[in-house]
Amino acid sequence: MSTRIAVVVGNPSPNSRTRQVAEDLAAKIAEVTGSEIDETIELAEVTDEIFEWKSDRLDKLTERLATADFAVIATPTYKASYTGLLKAFLDRYDAGGLHGLTAIPVFTIGSPAHTLAVETTLRPLLVELGASVPTKGLAFPTAKFEDRANVLDEWVDSQKEYLPQSG
Repeated sequence: MSTRIAVVVGNPSPNSRTRQVAEDLAAKIAEVTGSEIDETIELAEVTDEIFEWKSDRLDKLTERLATADFAVIATPTYKASYTGLLKAFLDRYDAGGLHGLTAIPVFTIGSPAHTLAVETTLRPLLVELGASVPTKGLAFPTAKFEDRANVLDEWVDSQKEYLPQSG
């Protein structure tokens, strides 16, 4: 049985650089783990429903994330943290609601001053929700967007030993 990677993008702008980085990273993780990549969960597409607790559409998205084996959770850095959009989506889970998920937190950052934000803000939230976060988070500098293949290859090379591989 194949493992599955979910990609969640918390950028309020659709089709963002954050999404491209997340999808490119998911593809590289798929090569290492032998996983299939699920359709990207683009939170910019559900802003009109994000606070509706009774939402079939959001229930399906939360189920897709909760039942994945891996997840790339990506957000631009806003005020040295993740976006409110991502937080509102993750608030739909109870503590432990992502148990069994291996999560890779990703921030796109505009300044090196935000490098640790992925570790100090998003990692604790994912762990609180029960996800395993065995790798370092990726703080991706948007200034290196055009060189993202090399940046992502470097990250994967340094972290692949921490990613469970399907056998």
